[in-house]
Amino acid sequence: MDLNRIIQALKGTIDPKLRIAAENELNQSYKIINFAPSLLRIIVSDHVEFPVRQAAAIYLKNMVTQYWPDREPPPGEAVFPFNIHENDRQQIRDNIVEGIIRSPDLVRVQLTMCLRAIIKYDFPGHWPAVVDKIDYYLQSQSSGSWLGSLLCLYQLVKTYEYKKAEEREPLIAAMQIFLPRIQQQIMQLLPDSSHYSVLLQKQILKIFYALVQYALPLQLVNNQTMTAWMEIFRTIIDRTVPPETLQIDEDDRPELVWWKCKKWALHIVARLFERYGSPGNVTKEYFEFSEFFLKTYAVGIQQVLLKILDQYRQKEYVAPRVLQQAFNYLNQGIVHSVTWKQMKPHIQNISEDVIFSVMCYKDEDEELWQEDPYEYIRMKFDIFEDYASPTTAAQTLLYTAAKKRKEVLPKMMAFCYQILTDPNFDPRKKDGALHVIGSLADILLKKSLFKDQMELLLQNHVFPLLLSNLGYLRARSCWVLHAFSSLKFHNELNLRNAVELAKKSLIEDKEMPVKVEAALALQSLISNQTQAKEYMKPHVRPIMQELLHIVRETENDDVTNVIQKMICEYSQEVASIAVDMTQHLAEIFGKVLQSDEYEEIEDKTVMAMGILHTIDTILTVVEDHKEVTQQLENICLRIIDLVLQKHVIEFYEEILSLAYSLTCHGISPQMWQLLGILYEVFQQDCFEYFTDMMPLLHNYVTIDTDTLLSNPKHLEILFTMCRKVLCGDAGEDAECHAAKLLEVIILQCKGKGIDQCIPLFVQLVLERLTRGVKTSELRTMCLQVAIAALYYNPDLLLHTLEQIQLPHNPGPITVQFINQWMNDTDCFLGHHDRKMCIIGLSILLELQNRPPAVDAVVGQIVPSILFLFLGLKQVCATRQLVNREDRSKAEKVDMEENEEISSDEEETNVTAQAMQSNNGRGEDDEEEDDDWDEEVLEETALEGFSTPLDLDNSVDEYQFFTQALLTVQNRDAAWYQLLMAPLSEDQRRALQEVYTLAEHRRTVAEAKKKIEQQGGFTFENKGVLSAFNFGTVPGNN
Repeated sequence: MDLNRIIQALKGTIDPKLRIAAENELNQSYKIINFAPSLLRIIVSDHVEFPVRQAAAIYLKNMVTQYWPDREPPPGEAVFPFNIHENDRQQIRDNIVEGIIRSPDLVRVQLTMCLRAIIKYDFPGHWPAVVDKIDYYLQSQSSGSWLGSLLCLYQLVKTYEYKKAEEREPLIAAMQIFLPRIQQQIMQLLPDSSHYSVLLQKQILKIFYALVQYALPLQLVNNQTMTAWMEIFRTIIDRTVPPETLQIDEDDRPELVWWKCKKWALHIVARLFERYGSPGNVTKEYFEFSEFFLKTYAVGIQQVLLKILDQYRQKEYVAPRVLQQAFNYLNQGIVHSVTWKQMKPHIQNISEDVIFSVMCYKDEDEELWQEDPYEYIRMKFDIFEDYASPTTAAQTLLYTAAKKRKEVLPKMMAFCYQILTDPNFDPRKKDGALHVIGSLADILLKKSLFKDQMELLLQNHVFPLLLSNLGYLRARSCWVLHAFSSLKFHNELNLRNAVELAKKSLIEDKEMPVKVEAALALQSLISNQTQAKEYMKPHVRPIMQELLHIVRETENDDVTNVIQKMICEYSQEVASIAVDMTQHLAEIFGKVLQSDEYEEIEDKTVMAMGILHTIDTILTVVEDHKEVTQQLENICLRIIDLVLQKHVIEFYEEILSLAYSLTCHGISPQMWQLLGILYEVFQQDCFEYFTDMMPLLHNYVTIDTDTLLSNPKHLEILFTMCRKVLCGDAGEDAECHAAKLLEVIILQCKGKGIDQCIPLFVQLVLERLTRGVKTSELRTMCLQVAIAALYYNPDLLLHTLEQIQLPHNPGPITVQFINQWMNDTDCFLGHHDRKMCIIGLSILLELQNRPPAVDAVVGQIVPSILFLFLGLKQVCATRQLVNREDRSKAEKVDMEENEEISSDEEETNVTAQAMQSNNGRGEDDEEEDDDWDEEVLEETALEGFSTPLDLDNSVDEYQFFTQALLTVQNRDAAWYQLLMAPLSEDQRRALQEVYTLAEHRRTVAEAKKKIEQQGGFTFENKGVLSAFNFGTVPGNN
């Protein structure tokens, strides 16, 4: 490859005038052998201009991530897709580690991403040598190569970071070499606090964190090596940051390498304590380690952290993430007696001088509120901000201490009361006091000592501050109302005041952050207090208008949720303003979708999605008001049109849900037109959205069957979609949905003259069965389409089976179909599928002109049906059991009143043993338990798509089968004998049970019909009631 030519092309990509030609040149060259290694040579060359090296690095990264592994050709194609040639791959493997070591930072970032991709695909199989190569440079006398080689090692560890322990063996083998090496290296570096030395130390800590954050490899770290590591972490956390860093602006200090190094050391010790070092909180493989950790290290590390908090108390600078991780560590220590004993004398100072100070309104809050209140709101409601925020960590620490250690809460409440009752106190401290009290609301509302005082607190200290001239105090007071919204008010006037003040803040306040907090408080009060809901009924319209205004201005997702909840609370009132609201929401949605920065901002997608969900909620609320729904339909169609025009595929799921809601009770001509438009979309973005379309397509078939059949185009569209899915590579989930839709069409149109469709449907699914099928779900679903056709018209199906010619299958396929069905009767799950199978088999055994294939399986028919009935019985029993369990869960009384541990005890005495016996199973067992529940319930995802057979008054499978068997017994005794001959004693008993139940169901159905004809219920039929289990009758004592 001509290097100069590539360099010129790369240079061209940076120049807007030459870019298109340059990209074309590269696109024609990248498949040529030696192209990728040439890029690497350009990247590491000091003679090439830096922007060109950077462009080459980005191009190489894209090539490696896309084209490194060997790939198979797509189904049905013979041509293998392009990948980088093995000779080129070997050249890159031979040189990339050196490339990373020699390159400047901006290029190195791209190369490390290349390396990660290569390790992912090639280690250990194709490239075990990477370990030796990294090790060689780590041992180099030249410290200049250390950072690059540590970055390479980091990529190796990151590749395995989240893998299960048993999949990490190649990494563990490599770390047997590297872990002692990097431990020795960091110990040599510790005395040197220069920038480069601390940068290397930070990289080693990041490697250690990635190694242990998900699973602790005990085979690598025995007690001795762990002790050396813990001493390293303790030293780094404890050492002073160079005083000259104080010259740097406070906002920039957290990015300094000295603080980052401390942050990673703290990150590690907090993670070790939380996940592996906290007895009673760990899985069984870490029992021993947790005891050792608590006894050996926990107190020593905590001592250093208490020192950091003391520095913060003395107004020395501490980086926010360091403070946050310190709080996280202490939070673990509260429940263990050895760490609590050390913390206890300081807890009051920590609570009042550190936690409280972190929870007060600060200068940076004020600055953001004044400069950009919308950004202030975004930050306060961002869960990612919470994850890294010292304020959230402080709040959690205080909550745990107040909940678990009885001396903490009374002292902290006395401290806060003092601040709130003194009129001369700094208002920011009042904010802190309210923040503390609101954070502890859950605990305060359960403590008899405090819960009755909370109403007075609101009355005397929160209500007056809602009228403060300081915006942040009004916002905090709304937040406290939200926190105490479930309080039992003794004085109705106080509840009325709370709701009125929240409404006033929402509607009249000029500051947006106050309005947002007021919205959340008001909704929470309305949801928790029946009276509050009544008070606000007359004001629903202005409240909703204000909420919509806030959403439009702030695009805040929490307020969108408030609107959704309010719509559900006030469904009657909302019906009258639904059109205005939906119009308003549609305008906001349009504005968001068409804003310039929409593409880049994740929040906007979340918020726009929230709007679509809200409109969907409105549609659900007004579904009984036909005239309102008609007006909403036009607005929703405009939204659907906008999303489809702009191809915003991330909203396809939501607009399909809107279309579904608009077709649940009737389908207008415009909605029938939408079917054609969706078909066009389906042609372009084909399979991905078929499962999302399914509920809507199901409506088209079941809600307005007459219109469906009035225009042949409609059925043609549905069949073509199903055919595309079943003949393409959409994946078996989508294929199951397509087969289900065919089954629904057949059952829905029974007796409505779609005979011409049956052969097409049956041929399509049976052809699919001749190609590889991985899941039993798809196999049974395809069979079920043919079974539905048997139910639709037995003669038509049998004739079709005789006519169909399948590829690679000479002759009619009746035999194969019957045999496959018999083999798979145990794979029909759920209620509908089993019922369908029973009905199909019943028709089969009753056929007068039986194909020989049915005679051949005579011994399997009735046993299969009995097996299916047994499954049905279990489904019904499980549903009853689940309903009973749900009721008993709901009746459980909240016993959290006293979770405190007396002063110096270990939480682990009783609760931990329970946890350990529970955790002894390991985490995986718990997951298996969840799967087991699903298995028992086994309502398949497709059962939700109902058919006429699922209606209460439809064909009863018990009666259908017994009737068929009786017919055969009377008409063809010899065939009846053949059917019954293979039954064992148990099976005969089961058959008798089915007969009895069929008779019982017939009696119940007749009684019900009689009652309906008489127009009311009378409870005389004791025989019916005695068949149900109402639980035991309480004794008369």
